[in-house]
Parts: sequence; structure tokens; C-alpha cells
Amino acid sequence: MERERDKAKEKRRRTLVVAGAVVGVLGLAAVVGLIAANAGKDGGGAAAGPVVAPSGATGKDALAIRTGKDAAKSTLTVWEDFRCPACKSFEDRYRATIHELEAKGLLKVDYHLVTLIDGNMGGSGSLKSANAAACAQDAGKFSAYHDVLFINQPEEVDDAYGKEARLLKLAEKVPGLKTPAFTKCVKGGTHNSWVAKSYGAFRDGQFRGTPTVQLDGTDIFADQANPLTPEKLKAKVEAGAKG
Repeated sequence: MERERDKAKEKRRRTLVVAGAVVGVLGLAAVVGLIAANAGKDGGGAAAGPVVAPSGATGKDALAIRTGKDAAKSTLTVWEDFRCPACKSFEDRYRATIHELEAKGLLKVDYHLVTLIDGNMGGSGSLKSANAAACAQDAGKFSAYHDVLFINQPEEVDDAYGKEARLLKLAEKVPGLKTPAFTKCVKGGTHNSWVAKSYGAFRDGQFRGTPTVQLDGTDIFADQANPLTPEKLKAKVEAGAKG
């Protein structure tokens, strides 16, 4: 009987040890999962390496890419993510008006590229498309490629822009863009750290989300009581030019 009791005690001990080990593994998995989730919310994968700003980058810490003429009286500041559906909606609705005002010399636009959707949905499409757009800036073709990326934006849950081949294929829609230099820049992630720094500035600025659109420093896109329209934007810019 004593031997049977000893065997029973030993069996219970082994069961407790195994159960403790399982709990420990599950606990570790939960911690790792939590860390991964928090890392994702921080804007996607970290981009290591030196910060290489694209050609002609402007603004504080050279974190903006400017389109339009520098002499334009009004400045539109836009914080965007190429994976962001709301950003696409903004671009689709306002693209023609913005380009018209730029062509008239009335408006310049400072684009800040961020990686918000990578953090929310996972993947690297926000980062890689922003890097590719910066590579297009090096080639003097940012505006056209910027438009191509939004026009061809995949579904938010589809990380298609995380594939360099997709970004290079879309570059063929911009005459003269897909060169060996551009391809090397895209595949090498030349401006990844610059994009990461831009997203850091977005977080530090505590903006409400993307797109954030400011005209001469005033957020004109978030006022639900007086919603912005392309016509209102045009009128504001034209009035600013006269004033």
C-alpha cells in the first residue's frame, strides 16, 4: 500500500510539473503576442540604417516632399499613407483641383509619408510604397508616381505594396521612371529610415489620423460642421492669392 501511495504521489508531482511548464509556455506566448501587437501599432517594422532624405526634400528635418512652385502663396500640408483608404478617397476627389492650382502657381503641396496601416493591419506595404515614392522623387517623378500608387491602391487588408515587384510594375505607368537607379533604390529600401522618421514626426504631432490636410497651418479637412469640398479649397487658395 505504501508503495502504491508513493507511486500516486510521484504521478501527481509529474502532472503538476508538466502543467506548470504548459502554463509557462502559454504565458510566454501571450507576452510575445502582446509585444508583437504593440510593435505593430507603432507603425510597422522598424527601419534601421542612416536617414537618407530624397532629393529636394524640404521642411523640418527635410521630411516633406514638395510639389508645385515654391513661390506659390498657399501651402497645403498632407500627411498620407499609400495603404490608407481614406487617403485614396481624398486624393481621388481633390487630385484634379490640386493639380489645377499647382499649375496656376497658386498652391504648393508638402507631402509627408507615414506607415500607419502597416501598424494597424500588419505588413510592410506602407513603408515600401513610401520608400518607392521617395525613390521617384529622386528621379523627379514623385507627383506622377504618387498619383499612380493611389489610383491603383489595393484593398486595405491586401499588403500588395509590400512586394517590390508590384511597385516596380506600377512604375512602368510613369514614363522614364523605371530605371536601374530607381529599381536599386526600391529594392534596397534606400529611404526606409527617412520614412520611419517621417512617421515618428506624425506620432509626435499627435495628428488625428490620415489623411491630415492643413492649408497654411490650419486643419481644413476635419471640420465636420463645415466640410471641405474641392470648390471650397479652390476658393480659399484663390482668395489667399489675392490677399
